Amino acid sequence: MVSTTDILETIKMIQEENLDIRTITMGISLLDCIDSDADRACAKIYEKMMRKAENLVKTGEDIEKQYGIPIINKRISVTPIAIVSAASGEPLKYARALQRVAEGTGVNYIGGYSALVHKGFSAGDKELIKSIPQALAETKNVCSSVNIGSTKAGINMDAVAIMGRIIKQASEVTKDDHCFGAAKIVVFCNAPEDNPFMAGAFHGVGEYDCEINVGVSGPGVVRAALAKHPDANISEIADVIKKTAFKITRMGQLVGTEASKRLGVPFGIVDLSLAPTPAVGDSVAHILEEIGLESCGAHGTTACLALLNDAVKKGGVMASSHVGGLSGAFIPVSEDAGMIDAVNRGSLSIEKLEAMTAVCSVGLDMIVVAGDTPAETISAIIADEAAIGMVNSKTTAVRVIPAIGMKEGETLEFGGLFGSGPVMPVSRFSSAKFISRGGRIPAPLQSLKN
Repeated sequence: MVSTTDILETIKMIQEENLDIRTITMGISLLDCIDSDADRACAKIYEKMMRKAENLVKTGEDIEKQYGIPIINKRISVTPIAIVSAASGEPLKYARALQRVAEGTGVNYIGGYSALVHKGFSAGDKELIKSIPQALAETKNVCSSVNIGSTKAGINMDAVAIMGRIIKQASEVTKDDHCFGAAKIVVFCNAPEDNPFMAGAFHGVGEYDCEINVGVSGPGVVRAALAKHPDANISEIADVIKKTAFKITRMGQLVGTEASKRLGVPFGIVDLSLAPTPAVGDSVAHILEEIGLESCGAHGTTACLALLNDAVKKGGVMASSHVGGLSGAFIPVSEDAGMIDAVNRGSLSIEKLEAMTAVCSVGLDMIVVAGDTPAETISAIIADEAAIGMVNSKTTAVRVIPAIGMKEGETLEFGGLFGSGPVMPVSRFSSAKFISRGGRIPAPLQSLKN
């Protein structure tokens, strides 16, 4: 029995505390669209995706109206295109086909212009990775990801080296569009196959033919709940976060179940990550400051984030039958007003963010660096982050944007959910020789679990 108090509390969360469903993402397998002729394959892809997702946006909007729950994004993820295009080559044709689907269905983004190369490359992987900058420059709604490492396989350092160059090229070819190409690329270690969040979403080969995954949000709700307990001890703080995460996740479970039923496809998972926005009051950094830090990045930040991440997972997992994706707390810079403020006041550096990624949901996300940052430095940042993921058996990722023509201290404006990113300093010392060695960092001992 739902009480009036519960209903009013939810209304307040939505109206005053930025509670929303960040995304409903339809995962679609394209394995049955593989063809040795790229044009035939793209035609089959377009037909299947339009058939499966033709009502996705409308269904999301109908659920919003019926329940009064904001659903910010409606998205699609697909089988990694490097797998699908391997039989025919010409991966750019597939990117253009995905863009036509995005325009035809009205979805915000399509993820899956991706390759999985954590151990090595196939010919199709190399061709797709090489095409990423051009594909993202030509398309508005297509996102790309590359998995370069895993706890089981180690880290493919040849792929790491390549991705540093690819990210720079993606920024350069979109420099007249706020270098936005690089903002649509994520480099993963231990990439999950059911992540609904962009730019890293793809539909794994172990998933349903078609399914619905939901990503919830709610940093503002967590912060508001903590503000009511200014004198609570740390154990009590953890309990408040768990109870709040439970409520947030129940809403995601409701939306996912309803969307699954209306679209006639299985319900995959709820990703209970706290995803911030540039909106005032919707910041993960502000949660950490509510716990007791003067500014995010101060000593104690990693401990506070570990507490938050753990409590979110413990509360959320009890509220959903199927939890997956990334699930935890995101710490992007440009998309989080509190993180932006912390960088600008000098309390938050890339080095501190890297330490925080050892205990958070993903990794170095939406980090803007100077446009003249060497590709080898970007590769080394990726390698560091992948090492944290590999050794700790967790997902880590890098989404870094070289701001072409900009220097440290300037600001790159994206607008919308992507906000703005202060250009952050990176080490001036070279990593070039390390990156140029190539090869593979062996998997850690904890990979031998069989």
